[in-house]
Amino acid sequence: MFNARLRATFSGIDLRVGAAFWLFGLINNVLYVIILSAALDLVGPSVPKSLVLLADVIPSFLMKLVAPYFIHVVPYSLRIILFALISAWGMLLIAVTPAYTDGGTITTKMAGVILASLSSGAGELSFLGLTHYYGSSSLAAWGSGTGGAGLIGAGAYAIATTTIGLSVKASLLASAFLPVVMLLSFFLVLPRGPLREKNKVQTHEDTPRRDGSDDASDWEDRGILPLFLVYVAEYLINQSVAPTLLFPLNSTPFTHYRSFYPTYATIYQLGVFISRSSLPFFRIHRLYPPSFLQCLNLLLLILQALYFYIPSIYIVFAVIFWEGLLGGLVYVNTFAEIRDRVPTEEREFALGATTVSDSGGIMVAGLVGLGVETWLCDWQVKRGIDWCTRL
Repeated sequence: MFNARLRATFSGIDLRVGAAFWLFGLINNVLYVIILSAALDLVGPSVPKSLVLLADVIPSFLMKLVAPYFIHVVPYSLRIILFALISAWGMLLIAVTPAYTDGGTITTKMAGVILASLSSGAGELSFLGLTHYYGSSSLAAWGSGTGGAGLIGAGAYAIATTTIGLSVKASLLASAFLPVVMLLSFFLVLPRGPLREKNKVQTHEDTPRRDGSDDASDWEDRGILPLFLVYVAEYLINQSVAPTLLFPLNSTPFTHYRSFYPTYATIYQLGVFISRSSLPFFRIHRLYPPSFLQCLNLLLLILQALYFYIPSIYIVFAVIFWEGLLGGLVYVNTFAEIRDRVPTEEREFALGATTVSDSGGIMVAGLVGLGVETWLCDWQVKRGIDWCTRL
């Protein structure tokens, strides 16, 4: 059965479509990851890093909230050009503004973050809407590309600024040219035929509808709510709980407490990449169970930060990896369910509009997380464990 499904999945796939959508997912999301990776360098140690997270997600959330109702009147070719220009402008603004140590203003850098966020939000809803015309393989490629953005973005910034020794300014300037890849992917790699035929009923790759499909009226319940829930839980873990998941150094592979957080982030991104790349091989149709499991992960890790009941850091590594798997699984299968269940005439709108749920979840997690990390660290310090103050 698995081999038959594998053959059916990969038969007739257009490699140009797969490559284009993988690059769309990578480039659209990688700047978001680079900005979060550079948060400390952007605002300095005295400013809460959640400020960068909120500046990176609130504009995207607002864009996803309103754009599905009007963006369809803008041709995809013009959208791609605008996305590339705005995101490059934002990264240039971040890069050329002097560092906080040299008198640069955080306000100017945050303006650049907001521009990049607006472009990323509009890009995500547009590229997901575009998968409607290119079949299920384009959605699988997009999901894998977005998962790869986490590993590649965080890894590339760390390598550039530490291993290679580039300055923060040089690294951010280099990233400002990445949107060029988006332009090349759209205008040179992606076959344009299906897009020219967008007003016709038939798409590039027919996607069979399963018998007994639900009415389109419940796609909000099936898509937005589980995705929103899983993102609230995982970003609370990543931004607020993970910095307090610490152990005595002699019981870990680390020599500095600062090493815990980037290691957790890498393990998480690995899980996300694997599960976002799993769509051709594995499908789930019930989205609430993994969302509830993610909430359980949040509860377990908060209890660990409070009571240190987990005996080994390697168990925490496994939970963080599981967290990444669940988050990526819900993301790609949410949009796969929309492709299967929503009627053709409503599908492009539904794919784009549902993206509001992940940004909304991140925004809520960022707002709540402003107090959660402080509360957990204070709890530990009051009980004589000051590891969270040594990061």
